[in-house]
Amino acid sequence: MWAIETRQLRKVFRPLLGGKPLTAVDNLNLQVPAGTVFGFLGPNGAGKTTTIQILIGNVYPTAGEAFVLGHRAGALAAKRKLGFLPEKFQFHDFLTAEEFLRMHGRLAKMDGATLRKRIDEVLELVGLSERRRSKIREFSKGMQQRIGLAQAILHDPDLVILDEPTSALDPLGRRRVREVVQYLKERGKTVFLNSHLLSEVELSCDQVAIINKGRVVKQGVLEDLLVNRSIVSIELQQATPQVLEAMAKVAQRVHLIDERRVTAEVAHEDDVPQLARAIIEAGGALMGLQAHRETLEDLFIQTVEGESK
Repeated sequence: MWAIETRQLRKVFRPLLGGKPLTAVDNLNLQVPAGTVFGFLGPNGAGKTTTIQILIGNVYPTAGEAFVLGHRAGALAAKRKLGFLPEKFQFHDFLTAEEFLRMHGRLAKMDGATLRKRIDEVLELVGLSERRRSKIREFSKGMQQRIGLAQAILHDPDLVILDEPTSALDPLGRRRVREVVQYLKERGKTVFLNSHLLSEVELSCDQVAIINKGRVVKQGVLEDLLVNRSIVSIELQQATPQVLEAMAKVAQRVHLIDERRVTAEVAHEDDVPQLARAIIEAGGALMGLQAHRETLEDLFIQTVEGESK
């Protein structure tokens, strides 16, 4: 079963007083397997937030369909098993952490004994047990984000949608969020993660989708997408046409940054020495060379830049 599925999903915003309509989501086809940690990526303005708002039932699509946990997006049956942490959260800051969670538990119709137990569990998970009686207004931005994560998982949902859950966190806080995500995965939950911190996504996610201009442009298992390619950063005395031509015979892709700097993509790290020889034999003066395995950030940039051309 798909935890999330969209079929030709489309959302067009039309200004009330005229003006050009804005297509935020454009025939989006997305499939998120149940029990996975799924990264939802894209540049600013790609349609990620609009898609999430449709999935949680806050925005109605112009066309197409969206399903959450086997139900139409926005249906009460889907909302009951859905947890959500928004990017721009505003909590009742006059409440203590414990009062805030108790309020959300009652809204989710949790019984008293289960709620008390879960409050203890989620506060421990997000590292706020000792601040349970502190008012939220006394919390740092990062602590507020963690109490928001606690409310998102309080009612033991099957699907948790996290919109930029680590944006305000320091490295220790980000590690704790990764631990919470791993805890959810081990319990068979689905986590739908939108984040600009691609290194965090790479550490946490099983699958990813990259969207641009409202459409999915790449989707799949992360290990399959990040094939065994090496990205080579090269500094030359001068990137002449002869040198670039020689590099292109070895590399799968060559990208000229400026008159001295070039990046090249080779199929395997064993090809890096051959690339260096090709540069020298073509008369290039090699000033520096650094190779690394392809990362999610590399894949993201290549995908989005390729779409822009």
